[in-house]
Amino acid sequence: MLFGIEWDTANNWVFAWSILPILLKGLVVTIQATLVGFLVALILGLVLAALKGARLRIISWPAYFITEFIRDTPLLVQLFFLYYVLPEYGIVLPAFMTGALALGLQYSAYTSEVYRAGLESIPHGQTEASRVLDFTPLHTFMFIILPQAIPRIIPALGNYLVSIMKDVPVLSVIAILEILNVARIIGDRTFNYLIPLSMVGGIYLLLTLLASAGIRYLDKRLPKEGIPLK
Repeated sequence: MLFGIEWDTANNWVFAWSILPILLKGLVVTIQATLVGFLVALILGLVLAALKGARLRIISWPAYFITEFIRDTPLLVQLFFLYYVLPEYGIVLPAFMTGALALGLQYSAYTSEVYRAGLESIPHGQTEASRVLDFTPLHTFMFIILPQAIPRIIPALGNYLVSIMKDVPVLSVIAILEILNVARIIGDRTFNYLIPLSMVGGIYLLLTLLASAGIRYLDKRLPKEGIPLK
């Protein structure tokens, strides 16, 4: 007996192995939601960063307002808005896409600031040299400035990837069967919460360690020096 709980090692191992395939199905959903949400955050965050860097205030100010609004409102509120309010106006999305979009939308506000810091770290002379070489602003941004900024912000972007993964359980409120929701359902049906929740904690720990290792690998491999103009 441990902390007042009877512990049958043999039966608990059998139970753990029996629920592992079900948990792995939930893990697939968790990983998919993480990757789709992160992709949305990367793309939308870059768009917001570019708009905030515009010289015209009529472009930059709305981008700043949108970023602050997204960042200062809870993820759960945004999730409910997308899931319950949009259908009233004829916009109906599958639950999974709604959840992934909510994650991406929330974290785009944070990734936009990461992009902005990376872009501002590039010497202004790079832009001036591009103008002298008669490069268009779009070419300069996409092929000169951005490739130099990305390697410098890999660690920060990686941290948000891990954060998105740990926020995926929030999607359970709209009946997404991610791994934690699956573990809760197993606990409800078997009256054994300790083993499934412990397994989920271990799986999340493993995922976090793997993601962190991958981020460190990319950070070391990608060059951070300037690139020649061409």
